[in-house]
Amino acid sequence: MAASIIYLDNSATTALLPGVAAVADRMLADNYGNPSSLHGLGVNAEKALAAARRQVANLIGARPGEIFFTSGGTEANNTAVWGISRARRRQGKHIITTAIEHPSLLAACRRLEAEGYEVTCLPVDACGIIRLSDLEAALRDDTILVSVMSVNNELGSLQPLAAVARLVHTKSRAALHVDHIQGYGKIPLQCSATGIDLMSLSSHKIHGPKGAGALYVKEGLRLEPLLVGGDQEGGLRAGTENTAGIAAFGLAAALAAAEMAARAERLRQIKMALVAGLLQAISGARINGPDPEAAAPHIVNISFPGIRAEVLVHMLEQRGIYVSTGSACHSRRQDSSHVLQALHLERWRLEGAIRISLGALNRLEEVEPAVTAFKECIRELWTLSGYSEPVPLK
Repeated sequence: MAASIIYLDNSATTALLPGVAAVADRMLADNYGNPSSLHGLGVNAEKALAAARRQVANLIGARPGEIFFTSGGTEANNTAVWGISRARRRQGKHIITTAIEHPSLLAACRRLEAEGYEVTCLPVDACGIIRLSDLEAALRDDTILVSVMSVNNELGSLQPLAAVARLVHTKSRAALHVDHIQGYGKIPLQCSATGIDLMSLSSHKIHGPKGAGALYVKEGLRLEPLLVGGDQEGGLRAGTENTAGIAAFGLAAALAAAEMAARAERLRQIKMALVAGLLQAISGARINGPDPEAAAPHIVNISFPGIRAEVLVHMLEQRGIYVSTGSACHSRRQDSSHVLQALHLERWRLEGAIRISLGALNRLEEVEPAVTAFKECIRELWTLSGYSEPVPLK
């Protein structure tokens, strides 16, 4: 990526780290055997899969045999929701999730509703966090699954997963699924120690390639597979594995594990410098969701008055600054983010909301030019629209 580009959309996807790309290239060029084949090339490919399984598992304190590779986070979320729901349909048909989950999770739940399942979506407070009292009240004898994400992809809000797990397992027989796609490699989370039964992971959010993800399934938990016709991944996910993507995913996970504390501190420093700079430079700007200090280290959502976010995104791109208006899965839609709507924000905050998300390749030196670009673009938009700059808050 050119030095003039400042990429602040890492929650959508991340650039491959050089060593990670090299692993994928070697697998494609040399270690191209089918891991199900019995000959030497197949055995070598299977060894690469086994190594990646250990690396991906290590980051969340799982056993390698509890990691099942998928095509990405969406498939992992779908497999968790549909797999457990269909495996437990005789036990019950009630699912609990939250109003701010990723579209891949909510869409899976909506499809189950069409099949006769009942889904309870928990509201969130102004910080984007569920209330444990709401969860407790929603749990029932026929609740079979509770799904709560670790880090919200638009706000960076952190859910109280340890308390959620204790409540779910003491008050119900439900399985607990956690979408950890935005938290993986950024915040420490041990699945078995926390009491998590299912966990979705993705490669391209941690500087690995697209097309690779994983689902942690606690040993002994039974799921019905989405894809059938082969014995790959323990029969849970038929189809020849993406060995190049998975091997690269494994290295990305290993690097994230080794550098997680240092990365998190650097990301937090950059984020807080951006927040301070933007709030000082642009009158009326407001943070959406949690206090940045209490949120994940790499995500902040901020609204600017008198502008439309999608226009600002394109103006910033002309200056080499890349940000987003929210989830990449819905970024081309004209309706407001369901996450921000769940916070009951004023219309101007819905229309003027920008998500800034950081990755391992961002540097503190990028803050000043990014803030300057925001300031110039927003004031140009204010001038064009005849909007009066708000009086700074005292």
